[in-house]
Amino acid sequence: MQAVKMYTTAFCPYCVRAKQILKSKGVEEIEEIRIDSDPDARNTMMEITRRRTVPQIFIGDTHVGGCDDLMALDSRGGLVPLLQGA
Repeated sequence: MQAVKMYTTAFCPYCVRAKQILKSKGVEEIEEIRIDSDPDARNTMMEITRRRTVPQIFIGDTHVGGCDDLMALDSRGGLVPLLQGA
């Protein structure tokens, strides 16, 4: 299973939903980077993704995007293969 990294904030319903989706697909560990308590992490996230909103989800080296992007990827059948490194 590929490593999953997610930029999050403390009170983000979209972050919670994204974590639920990932866990339902067998993801046991998500590296969470809290941008609300770390301004440098927020700046890094914005430099890498060119986005300001959370969550920002990475599976392996692939930037998936936010929760809506994750759900769209799953509905197309692409989430599980990406998690498996296919």
